[in-house]
Amino acid sequence: MSNRSMFRHTAIAIAATALLAGGAALAQDKSLTSAEVRAKLEAQGYTNINDVEFEDGVWTADARSADGNRVDLSIDPRTGNVYPDEQVATLSEDDVKARLAAAGYSNIHDLQFDEGVWKAEAEDAQGKDLELRLDPATGKVIGSERD
Repeated sequence: MSNRSMFRHTAIAIAATALLAGGAALAQDKSLTSAEVRAKLEAQGYTNINDVEFEDGVWTADARSADGNRVDLSIDPRTGNVYPDEQVATLSEDDVKARLAAAGYSNIHDLQFDEGVWKAEAEDAQGKDLELRLDPATGKVIGSERD
């Protein structure tokens, strides 16, 4: 194996390990409290906020949007980014699979765009089954939980 090839494989392994470690941390880290989630939603114009719960590695809630529509929301537990269910995905299913594979996940299945985020099931590098939630625009894992 050439030095360039070895460097490339090492860089990919380091990047995948960092991404996996971040995903594992998300499964345990719900940095925002339910009160903080509610406050962020109110600050963005949502009203009648109900059922604020931490599930599958992300915060979820239902509320009324500024235009009065009832929406289901997924909220990134660390950044507070809000993903309304009426949002449109900019990544395809193939894009999501490719990004997860590049991050070291395998046996990727049950992909669906639901409630404003991509949902998938996969195995991490240690072979653990996970339920993942991904940002619809970037494919970044925003939440994970053991399946």
